Amino acid sequence: MARRLGWSDEQIADLANFEQRQDFSAAEKAALSLAERMTRDAHQVDDALWKQLRSHFDEGEIVELAAAIGLFNYFNRFNDALRMEPTK
Repeated sequence: MARRLGWSDEQIADLANFEQRQDFSAAEKAALSLAERMTRDAHQVDDALWKQLRSHFDEGEIVELAAAIGLFNYFNRFNDALRMEPTK
């Protein structure tokens, strides 16, 4: 999906360093920060991040981002618990 949205193989391979990369937009960095924080510890989604998100997305878009992130976190935990391997 990322490739279809125009991300390069280099961006995808170095996604863990998105904050330092210059080739991610500010909006992409905000969304990736939300994904990272929700995944690691949702209590770390602080007021500063909400302010950053609101500068790029409206409330509905933020809800959609959070819902998609939460859903994929659910899939990952479910699959991990059942020791399921990804398929192509």
